[in-house]
Amino acid sequence: MRPGRRLSHRYHSWQASDALLAVPLGLIAAIIVADILTPPHVPLGPLLIVAPAITASFASPFLTALVGVIAVAALLGVGAGFHLLTTESVGAQIISLVVVSVVVTAFRFLRERHTHELEQVRRVSEAAQRVVLRPLPRRIGPLRVASVYLAAQEEALIGGDLYAAARTPAGTRLIIGDVMGKGLTAMGDASLLLGAFREAAHREAALPELMAYLERSVCWNLAEPTEPGQEGECFITAAIIDIPDALPQAQMVTCGHPPPLLLRGRQAVTLRASAPAPPLGLGELSTPEYRVDTFRLEPGDLLLLYTDGVVEARDPGGVFYPLAARAVSWTQDSPVALVHHLRADLLDHVGGRLTDDAAVVALQRTAGP
Repeated sequence: MRPGRRLSHRYHSWQASDALLAVPLGLIAAIIVADILTPPHVPLGPLLIVAPAITASFASPFLTALVGVIAVAALLGVGAGFHLLTTESVGAQIISLVVVSVVVTAFRFLRERHTHELEQVRRVSEAAQRVVLRPLPRRIGPLRVASVYLAAQEEALIGGDLYAAARTPAGTRLIIGDVMGKGLTAMGDASLLLGAFREAAHREAALPELMAYLERSVCWNLAEPTEPGQEGECFITAAIIDIPDALPQAQMVTCGHPPPLLLRGRQAVTLRASAPAPPLGLGELSTPEYRVDTFRLEPGDLLLLYTDGVVEARDPGGVFYPLAARAVSWTQDSPVALVHHLRADLLDHVGGRLTDDAAVVALQRTAGP
């Protein structure tokens, strides 16, 4: 940090805490005055311990130590004024005050260091999120797009859910998926699939060939499990949507993924695959056939892609989140507003915390290019 920025940061920190600093300083003054006015056999010096303890709740370690020094100095002044420094009572009060001031300052320092470490971890997590799960643009060709990701782990921003978009000469391709598991292992598997999709989405002309390529990529890279004891248990559900620019339609291939929702007017239609393939990574157990389903996607229609963390989210009573019933309430909104409403409503349904990662992508075809 440059010297100018460092001084500016200290100035702003002092401005934010100097008002509250008047509270412990006022307590020190009030206790000292009361101690002077009361008889010597009524010691009020031990109450000074409150001052550094209060300061530690909002101020920096330096200010906490400073208030502790002021409290000790005030107690020493009173003791010297009444010639009581050599008594056991005042000596015990001073020692107690010094010990408590040192302890609360140390705890404040450890807490501040822990907060700084968490901020660094969060910055690294944000950087990883932008590398692995790149933000979708608000506009892709004739599509208006919005997305949201909710990680189950509070200290993480991303996990095993994934989505991406790629432009082709004829239109736009989107993928949404869900890796079995959570945490860093799931994040690595999601990065693997996203990398394979971004590499092949422009090259493979047909969706079945693209999905077969992704299946081979997942099988090759997941041949050795990332965690002991998970042999044969790594798989990824996925769905790929191909939306041409020139035609009011969309094509879909799904591999064990929840079906999208088509929002048209005041209706929500579940776009179920006629013959869904098994999740990616399980192709060695069978010979999957990737069948393409075609449906109309006209200007004004909203298409909602999501992971199972959305529809399997439960409220405290165990009721699943009714995505289709809630989504029809916002069919007249833009993709950004729809995603915003769904995020707030989903978190309200579960009481503020999800038990599984959840991702939502909303897109709307427009009449223009």
